[in-house]
Amino acid sequence: MKDAFGAPQSLLVLGGTSEIGLATARRLVARRTRTVWLAGRPSPALDEAADSLRALGADVRTVPFDALEPARHEEVLGKVFAEGDIDMVLLAFGVLGDQARDEAQPLSAVRVAQTNYTGAVSSGLVCAAALQVQGHGSLVVLSSVAGERARRANFIYGSSKAGLDAFAQGLGDALHGTGVQVMVVRPGFVRSRMTAGLPEAPLATTPETVALAIEAGLRRRAETVWVPGRLRVVMSALRHVPRAVFRRLPV
Repeated sequence: MKDAFGAPQSLLVLGGTSEIGLATARRLVARRTRTVWLAGRPSPALDEAADSLRALGADVRTVPFDALEPARHEEVLGKVFAEGDIDMVLLAFGVLGDQARDEAQPLSAVRVAQTNYTGAVSSGLVCAAALQVQGHGSLVVLSSVAGERARRANFIYGSSKAGLDAFAQGLGDALHGTGVQVMVVRPGFVRSRMTAGLPEAPLATTPETVALAIEAGLRRRAETVWVPGRLRVVMSALRHVPRAVFRRLPV
Protein backbone atom coordinates (compact mmCIF):
# COMPACT_ATOMS: atom_id res chain seq x y z
CA MET A 1 0.00 0.00 0.00
CA LYS A 2 1.07 3.61 -0.47
CA ASP A 3 2.17 5.74 2.45
CA ALA A 4 0.67 9.10 3.40
CA PHE A 5 2.80 10.80 0.74
CA GLY A 6 1.69 8.52 -2.09
CA ALA A 7 4.92 6.52 -2.28
CA PRO A 8 4.27 2.92 -3.36
CA GLN A 9 5.81 -0.01 -1.55
CA SER A 10 5.83 -2.11 -4.74
CA LEU A 11 6.45 -1.06 -8.33
CA LEU A 12 6.13 -2.77 -11.72
CA VAL A 13 7.97 -1.09 -14.59
CA LEU A 14 6.84 -2.14 -18.06
CA GLY A 15 9.91 -1.31 -20.09
CA GLY A 16 12.51 -2.34 -17.54
CA THR A 17 15.45 -0.61 -19.24
CA SER A 18 13.64 2.70 -19.81
CA GLU A 19 15.75 5.60 -18.57
CA ILE A 20 12.66 7.40 -17.28
CA GLY A 21 11.40 4.18 -15.72
CA LEU A 22 14.67 3.56 -13.91
CA ALA A 23 15.02 7.18 -12.80
CA THR A 24 11.53 6.92 -11.31
CA ALA A 25 12.35 3.63 -9.63
CA ARG A 26 15.46 5.14 -8.05
CA ARG A 27 13.48 8.06 -6.63
CA LEU A 28 10.80 5.78 -5.22
CA VAL A 29 13.28 3.30 -3.77
CA ALA A 30 14.92 6.25 -1.98
CA ARG A 31 11.52 6.88 -0.38
CA ARG A 32 9.61 3.77 0.54
CA THR A 33 9.47 1.38 -2.41
CA ARG A 34 10.98 -1.96 -1.48
CA THR A 35 9.88 -4.37 -4.22
CA VAL A 36 10.50 -3.60 -7.89
CA TRP A 37 9.58 -5.71 -10.90
CA LEU A 38 11.38 -4.83 -14.14
CA ALA A 39 9.52 -6.20 -17.15
CA GLY A 40 11.34 -6.27 -20.46
CA ARG A 41 13.12 -8.36 -23.03
CA PRO A 42 15.81 -10.50 -21.34
CA SER A 43 19.17 -8.81 -21.92
CA PRO A 44 22.36 -7.80 -20.13
CA ALA A 45 20.91 -4.27 -19.94
CA LEU A 46 17.87 -5.55 -18.02
CA ASP A 47 20.12 -7.47 -15.63
CA GLU A 48 22.30 -4.39 -15.09
CA ALA A 49 19.23 -2.28 -14.38
CA ALA A 50 18.08 -4.78 -11.78
CA ASP A 51 21.51 -4.87 -10.14
CA SER A 52 21.64 -1.07 -9.95
CA LEU A 53 18.37 -0.98 -7.99
CA ARG A 54 19.42 -3.87 -5.75
CA ALA A 55 22.48 -1.81 -4.83
CA LEU A 56 20.04 0.79 -3.47
CA GLY A 57 18.43 -1.78 -1.18
CA ALA A 58 15.42 -2.86 -3.23
CA ASP A 59 14.19 -6.40 -3.76
CA VAL A 60 14.28 -6.51 -7.57
CA ARG A 61 12.91 -9.18 -9.86
CA THR A 62 12.89 -9.32 -13.65
CA VAL A 63 10.17 -10.72 -15.84
CA PRO A 64 10.35 -11.41 -19.59
CA PHE A 65 7.96 -9.03 -21.32
CA ASP A 66 7.59 -7.95 -24.94
CA ALA A 67 5.13 -5.25 -26.00
CA LEU A 68 4.89 -6.95 -29.40
CA GLU A 69 3.57 -10.19 -27.87
CA PRO A 70 0.13 -9.17 -26.56
CA ALA A 71 -1.08 -12.77 -26.62
CA ARG A 72 1.29 -13.45 -23.70
CA HIS A 73 0.58 -10.34 -21.61
CA GLU A 74 -2.13 -11.87 -19.43
CA GLU A 75 0.04 -14.89 -18.64
CA VAL A 76 3.28 -12.98 -18.02
CA LEU A 77 1.81 -10.09 -16.03
CA GLY A 78 -0.66 -12.33 -14.23
CA LYS A 79 2.28 -14.14 -12.66
CA VAL A 80 3.60 -10.86 -11.28
CA PHE A 81 0.31 -9.93 -9.64
CA ALA A 82 -0.05 -13.48 -8.32
CA GLU A 83 3.06 -12.84 -6.19
CA GLY A 84 1.32 -10.06 -4.26
CA ASP A 85 -0.23 -6.62 -4.59
CA ILE A 86 1.41 -4.07 -6.87
CA ASP A 87 0.97 -0.48 -5.70
CA MET A 88 2.12 1.17 -8.91
CA VAL A 89 2.54 0.17 -12.54
CA LEU A 90 4.65 2.43 -14.73
CA LEU A 91 4.04 1.91 -18.44
CA ALA A 92 7.35 3.21 -19.76
CA PHE A 93 8.11 1.32 -22.97
CA GLY A 94 8.04 2.86 -26.41
CA VAL A 95 10.03 3.44 -29.58
CA LEU A 96 10.66 6.66 -31.48
CA GLY A 97 11.18 5.08 -34.87
CA ASP A 98 12.72 6.82 -37.85
CA GLN A 99 10.20 9.01 -39.66
CA ALA A 100 11.83 8.90 -43.12
CA ARG A 101 12.42 5.16 -43.00
CA ASP A 102 8.99 4.42 -41.55
CA GLU A 103 7.22 6.42 -44.26
CA ALA A 104 9.11 4.46 -46.92
CA GLN A 105 8.70 1.11 -45.15
CA PRO A 106 5.12 0.73 -43.89
CA LEU A 107 5.92 -2.38 -41.87
CA SER A 108 8.41 -0.32 -39.85
CA ALA A 109 5.68 2.21 -39.18
CA VAL A 110 3.36 -0.58 -38.10
CA ARG A 111 5.98 -1.77 -35.61
CA VAL A 112 6.08 1.70 -34.03
CA ALA A 113 2.29 1.72 -33.78
CA GLN A 114 2.12 -1.81 -32.41
CA THR A 115 4.74 -1.11 -29.76
CA ASN A 116 3.57 2.30 -28.61
CA TYR A 117 -0.18 1.79 -28.91
CA THR A 118 -1.29 -1.82 -29.34
CA GLY A 119 1.20 -3.18 -26.82
CA ALA A 120 0.23 -0.46 -24.36
CA VAL A 121 -3.50 -1.12 -24.77
CA SER A 122 -2.98 -4.82 -24.13
CA SER A 123 -0.66 -4.55 -21.13
CA GLY A 124 -2.49 -1.52 -19.76
CA LEU A 125 -5.82 -3.35 -19.68
CA VAL A 126 -4.26 -6.43 -18.10
CA CYS A 127 -2.68 -4.33 -15.33
CA ALA A 128 -5.78 -2.21 -14.85
CA ALA A 129 -7.91 -5.30 -14.32
CA ALA A 130 -5.43 -6.68 -11.77
CA LEU A 131 -5.25 -3.36 -9.92
CA GLN A 132 -9.05 -3.23 -9.84
CA VAL A 133 -9.19 -6.68 -8.28
CA GLN A 134 -6.80 -5.40 -5.59
CA GLY A 135 -8.98 -2.36 -5.09
CA HIS A 136 -6.03 0.04 -5.07
CA GLY A 137 -2.99 1.14 -7.01
CA SER A 138 -1.79 3.55 -9.67
CA LEU A 139 -1.20 3.07 -13.38
CA VAL A 140 1.20 5.73 -14.66
CA VAL A 141 1.36 6.01 -18.45
CA LEU A 142 4.21 7.77 -20.23
CA SER A 143 2.64 9.66 -23.10
CA SER A 144 4.28 12.58 -24.93
CA VAL A 145 3.56 16.12 -26.04
CA ALA A 146 4.09 14.71 -29.55
CA GLY A 147 0.61 13.25 -29.25
CA GLU A 148 -1.00 16.65 -28.75
CA ARG A 149 -0.80 17.57 -32.44
CA ALA A 150 0.73 15.60 -35.29
CA ARG A 151 3.83 17.24 -36.77
CA ARG A 152 5.28 16.57 -40.20
CA ALA A 153 8.62 15.70 -38.62
CA ASN A 154 7.31 12.76 -36.54
CA PHE A 155 3.63 12.12 -37.23
CA ILE A 156 3.99 8.33 -37.07
CA TYR A 157 5.39 8.43 -33.54
CA GLY A 158 3.09 11.31 -32.63
CA SER A 159 -0.03 9.50 -33.82
CA SER A 160 0.87 6.43 -31.77
CA LYS A 161 1.27 8.60 -28.67
CA ALA A 162 -2.00 10.40 -29.44
CA GLY A 163 -3.77 7.04 -29.44
CA LEU A 164 -2.03 6.01 -26.23
CA ASP A 165 -2.94 9.28 -24.53
CA ALA A 166 -6.61 9.01 -25.49
CA PHE A 167 -6.70 5.38 -24.34
CA ALA A 168 -5.14 6.21 -20.97
CA GLN A 169 -7.53 9.10 -20.37
CA GLY A 170 -10.52 6.92 -21.18
CA LEU A 171 -9.20 4.13 -18.97
CA GLY A 172 -8.83 6.62 -16.13
CA ASP A 173 -12.47 7.61 -16.53
CA ALA A 174 -13.52 3.95 -16.61
CA LEU A 175 -11.66 3.27 -13.35
CA HIS A 176 -12.85 6.36 -11.52
CA GLY A 177 -14.24 5.39 -8.14
CA THR A 178 -12.63 1.92 -8.10
CA GLY A 179 -9.63 2.91 -5.99
CA VAL A 180 -7.33 2.74 -9.02
CA GLN A 181 -5.68 5.94 -10.25
CA VAL A 182 -4.53 6.48 -13.84
CA MET A 183 -1.99 9.27 -14.35
CA VAL A 184 -0.94 10.38 -17.84
CA VAL A 185 2.54 11.92 -18.08
CA ARG A 186 3.33 14.13 -21.08
CA PRO A 187 7.04 14.94 -21.29
CA GLY A 188 8.52 17.12 -23.98
CA PHE A 189 11.91 16.38 -25.51
CA VAL A 190 13.82 14.17 -23.06
CA ARG A 191 17.60 13.91 -23.27
CA SER A 192 18.04 10.13 -23.42
CA ARG A 193 19.32 7.26 -25.53
CA MET A 194 16.12 7.46 -27.60
CA THR A 195 16.79 11.05 -28.65
CA ALA A 196 20.58 10.87 -28.91
CA GLY A 197 21.79 12.65 -32.04
CA LEU A 198 18.55 14.58 -32.58
CA PRO A 199 18.40 18.39 -32.51
CA GLU A 200 17.33 19.43 -29.01
CA ALA A 201 13.88 20.98 -28.80
CA PRO A 202 13.02 23.98 -26.59
CA LEU A 203 12.14 23.17 -22.98
CA ALA A 204 14.12 19.93 -23.14
CA THR A 205 14.18 17.89 -19.95
CA THR A 206 15.87 14.85 -18.41
CA PRO A 207 14.72 11.44 -17.16
CA GLU A 208 15.41 12.57 -13.60
CA THR A 209 13.20 15.63 -13.98
CA VAL A 210 10.39 13.49 -15.37
CA ALA A 211 10.81 11.11 -12.43
CA LEU A 212 10.52 14.02 -9.99
CA ALA A 213 7.32 15.15 -11.73
CA ILE A 214 5.89 11.64 -11.53
CA GLU A 215 6.59 11.47 -7.80
CA ALA A 216 4.97 14.86 -7.26
CA GLY A 217 1.98 13.84 -9.38
CA LEU A 218 1.46 10.72 -7.30
CA ARG A 219 1.44 12.78 -4.10
CA ARG A 220 -1.32 15.05 -5.34
CA ARG A 221 -3.16 12.26 -7.22
CA ALA A 222 -2.90 14.14 -10.50
CA GLU A 223 -4.60 12.84 -13.62
CA THR A 224 -2.27 14.61 -16.06
CA VAL A 225 1.33 15.74 -15.61
CA TRP A 226 3.25 17.93 -18.09
CA VAL A 227 7.04 17.98 -17.99
CA PRO A 228 8.04 20.74 -17.82
CA GLY A 229 4.80 22.31 -16.67
CA ARG A 230 5.13 25.25 -19.09
CA LEU A 231 4.47 22.89 -22.00
CA ARG A 232 0.80 22.84 -21.05
CA VAL A 233 0.45 26.46 -22.10
CA VAL A 234 2.65 26.04 -25.19
CA MET A 235 0.71 23.04 -26.49
CA SER A 236 -2.62 24.66 -25.72
CA ALA A 237 -1.61 27.50 -28.05
CA LEU A 238 -0.24 25.20 -30.76
CA ARG A 239 -3.44 23.15 -30.82
CA HIS A 240 -5.33 26.25 -32.00
CA VAL A 241 -2.90 27.42 -34.68
CA PRO A 242 -4.55 27.16 -38.14
CA ARG A 243 -3.27 24.14 -40.01
CA ALA A 244 -1.92 26.15 -42.94
CA VAL A 245 0.18 28.17 -40.51
CA PHE A 246 1.15 25.17 -38.38
CA ARG A 247 2.68 23.45 -41.42
CA ARG A 248 5.20 26.26 -41.75
CA LEU A 249 6.23 26.42 -38.10
CA PRO A 250 9.72 25.09 -37.24
CA VAL A 251 8.35 22.52 -34.76
